[in-house]
Amino acid sequence: MNTSFKTYLNKSTHPAPLAVFRIGFGVMMLLSIVRFWWNGWIETLYILPKFHFSYYGFEWIKPIGDYTYLIFTVCGISAFLIAIGLKYRMAIIMFFLSFTYIELMDKTAYLNHYYFISVLSFLMIFLPANAYFSVDNLIRKKTFTAIPKWTIDSIKLLVGIVYIYAGLAKINSDWLFKAMPLKIWLPSKYDLPFIGNSFMQQEWFHYAMSWSGMIYDLIIPFLLITKRTRWFAFGLVVFFHVFTRVLFPIGMFPYIMIVTALIFFDADFHLRILDGFKRILKFFRVQSAQLKAQSYHYKKQTLVLPIITLFFVFQITFPFRHLLYPNELFWTEEGYRFSWRVMLMEKMGNTTFKIVDAETGQGFLVDNSDFLTSFQEKQMSFQPDFILEYAHYLGDHFRSQGHKNVQVFADSYVALNGRLSQPYIDRTIDLYKEKESFRPKNWILPFHDEIKGF
Repeated sequence: MNTSFKTYLNKSTHPAPLAVFRIGFGVMMLLSIVRFWWNGWIETLYILPKFHFSYYGFEWIKPIGDYTYLIFTVCGISAFLIAIGLKYRMAIIMFFLSFTYIELMDKTAYLNHYYFISVLSFLMIFLPANAYFSVDNLIRKKTFTAIPKWTIDSIKLLVGIVYIYAGLAKINSDWLFKAMPLKIWLPSKYDLPFIGNSFMQQEWFHYAMSWSGMIYDLIIPFLLITKRTRWFAFGLVVFFHVFTRVLFPIGMFPYIMIVTALIFFDADFHLRILDGFKRILKFFRVQSAQLKAQSYHYKKQTLVLPIITLFFVFQITFPFRHLLYPNELFWTEEGYRFSWRVMLMEKMGNTTFKIVDAETGQGFLVDNSDFLTSFQEKQMSFQPDFILEYAHYLGDHFRSQGHKNVQVFADSYVALNGRLSQPYIDRTIDLYKEKESFRPKNWILPFHDEIKGF
């Protein structure tokens, strides 16, 4: 092992930033689960639909009827235990498993920040986030005043990857030179006070937003990691995410990213935050105990470090898998998900299906609303893996109804980033015979344009 790298691995730091991060993460996740439950989205997204779109390789993960609420309960309780630092290791493992199960139940609800929470919670399994200011400290009657520096740096690295990859994804001709899709979205915000009927309607503002969004994503990790620019950078983080929250319905994501950015501050800053928590606890007459202080040392660092290394190798390389596919990424979406491509497309489609008897040639059209919710139908209409999976579901359904020699054909038109809609799926291909795989989907018709970029 390189000597300088070995020296780095032996560096220690105060655990306060990791403690504050743990508290913030737990609270944000608990609020997210409560919000999801409160708004009735568990029933809307997971209980009511007759059919659920699965991720390739994870078809076995499905909602479990009314027991789906139990998964959310486990996730919420785990988040609370993480926040207070009680049985942390078990809590973070249960959170990762339950949250990831929720995410994989139906890809209709896919969002980049759900994926971020899954990978972040996986990373946190291997970090001593309960080393300081936790109930676990009280139970064990000891606290840790030093932890390996790389444990905090690993979170900074993950956050940096998310931002930088999101910035690289914005370096494309549609985003920078056509201001798409912001040119479509921003004018619809005419009802916003002061700026709705002025800035939101100006083309120069659409371009300014596109370029500034790209620059922000690319430079913000470096501004946060540099002490001289850290407070300025944090101000930018707050402004950027609050502004995007005002413009777009993106849930808890802005607040999660604001809280996450605190990890870049030094230990003294976090100690002041924890002092504030201690004063609140004293107000409720919760007295702090005298704990034995010591340094934290990994019992199995030789096992943990290779896992963390492989984790980051995956995070760095996996978003570039689209380079293995020959077709336009935004059109086919092969390698689009799980690559930190945030709000880059406005895609609309209209896809109908015809069930045909291969022997007689007789057929009939399917009413999608008989099988899908309106939200599912919207998502299915322009995403090829959705179209293929739904075609197989229809084929299986009508075969079970007694239909013979079933073929399934799709007639699909899709519009991308303000372009006129064009045929999307080869209507001569029997999708019921096509199998999902990592190979290019040759039944997607060519894109009659070019989008240059990463």
